[in-house]
Amino acid sequence: MPTAPSPLAYIPFVSVENMMRFVHHFGIEKILVELTDAIEADYRRWDLFEKIPRLASHSRDGVIELMPTSDGEAFSFKYVNGHPSNTAKGFQTVAAFGLLARVDTGYPLMLTEMTLLTALRTAATSAMVARHLAPGNAKVMAMIGNGAQAEFQALAMKAVVGIEEVRLYDIDASATAKAARNLGDSGLRVVSCTSAQDAIEGAQIITTCTADKAYATILTDNMVGSGVHINAIGGDCPGKTELHKDILSRAVTFVEFEPQTRIEGEIQQMDASYPVTEFWRVLSGDAEGRGDARQITLFDSVGFATEDFSALRYIYSKLQGTDFFQQIDILADPDDPRDLFGMLQRAA
Repeated sequence: MPTAPSPLAYIPFVSVENMMRFVHHFGIEKILVELTDAIEADYRRWDLFEKIPRLASHSRDGVIELMPTSDGEAFSFKYVNGHPSNTAKGFQTVAAFGLLARVDTGYPLMLTEMTLLTALRTAATSAMVARHLAPGNAKVMAMIGNGAQAEFQALAMKAVVGIEEVRLYDIDASATAKAARNLGDSGLRVVSCTSAQDAIEGAQIITTCTADKAYATILTDNMVGSGVHINAIGGDCPGKTELHKDILSRAVTFVEFEPQTRIEGEIQQMDASYPVTEFWRVLSGDAEGRGDARQITLFDSVGFATEDFSALRYIYSKLQGTDFFQQIDILADPDDPRDLFGMLQRAA
């Protein structure tokens, strides 16, 4: 008779349903604040992490990526895609899952959905950077691109930075209507706009988050005045940008991991001598953040594996004593580690 799997065979799995229960239980703004702090804490120990550009498989339809990293004690990776045409087919633009593991044994610790978690960690990363680079007492945010990320970005800026008004614009008016409806009870003043120019009027923080896999110009140079912080998160692969290069010429630009951003970010438009600052250097005191009130700061964000690592460790730390996961039998664990075949035979 087959024997039951041993305890070592099981790891917690956080399904989409359980992730949603998790968020509702703890509260989305509380999670965004705590996740922001977790990501910043890991940025402050940047030197401990293995850092490589993500592994990307590009096609005419989109991209599929693996994003691994380790701090020497834990290892994580995320599988994620980016397919801008998916929404027309009834699919998400982005779908993701991730795994956290022990370095000392190589055994997985947790498997989880990361479509929702990526939206949360991307918003938290944006807010982490904005609280250090945005103009002081920023209260108005422009959100250009009102797809799946928009509400998360707005709520993170509210919870972490103190934004009171969000101005929404999308070329698809139904997306703006969706975001306005979803943010109706958020405590934010929500203004639906009919152009990007209208949306950035009076905003101290401008977030661009569009999905087309193409060189695009969402913001032109004449639209952007002095003293703003631009959070550009839509450009995240070769051939995909959102800002006119003249804006970059006027801005002080901060990135996650320069070798990756040179390939995927807004700065792919610029020559190799264009100066950028990896954001961890601001936190460590090695580099200046916002220099003065009139400066344009730009966070050219493409997403980096350490942010997923932080998000996975955060979720794992909150699971203990909850029922927001199920145990899955994922690891072969024979009584004798050398007798894997014998375990298979006994299961007959």
